[in-house]
Amino acid sequence: MENGNYSTEIEAFIHEYKAGLADLKEKLPEVVDQYHAFTGACFKKGKLDQKTKHLIALGIGLATQDEYCIMYHTQEALQKGASDAEILEALGVSAALTGGIAMSHGATLVQACLEELPHRKH
Repeated sequence: MENGNYSTEIEAFIHEYKAGLADLKEKLPEVVDQYHAFTGACFKKGKLDQKTKHLIALGIGLATQDEYCIMYHTQEALQKGASDAEILEALGVSAALTGGIAMSHGATLVQACLEELPHRKH
C-alpha cells in the first residue's frame, strides 16, 4: 500500500477505512449517518471515560479479529491518553477470554500500532 501523506502504514490503513466509510455514505447515507450517531453516542464520556471505552473496543476487536477496529481503537485509546501498558493489559484480558486469537493479533498488529502511531502528548 502506498503510504501517501501518512507517517506510517497503520495510519494509511486507518485512513483507508475512513475513506471507505465516506464512500459508503454516498451510497447509503441514512445507514452510515445512523451508524455514526449510534457509535458517537456509545463512545461519549459517561460513567466510563473515552479511554476506557476504546480499551474495551480494542479487546472486542481483538476477540473478533477485526483488524481495522484493532488499529482504530488502539489509535483512539492512545489519543485519549492510554499508555502502552494499559493497551497491553487490555490485550491480555482479551487473550485470557479468547486465547490465541487475541494473542496473535496482539503479538503483531497491536505492537505495530504502538511502535508506529503517534502517542498523545501529556
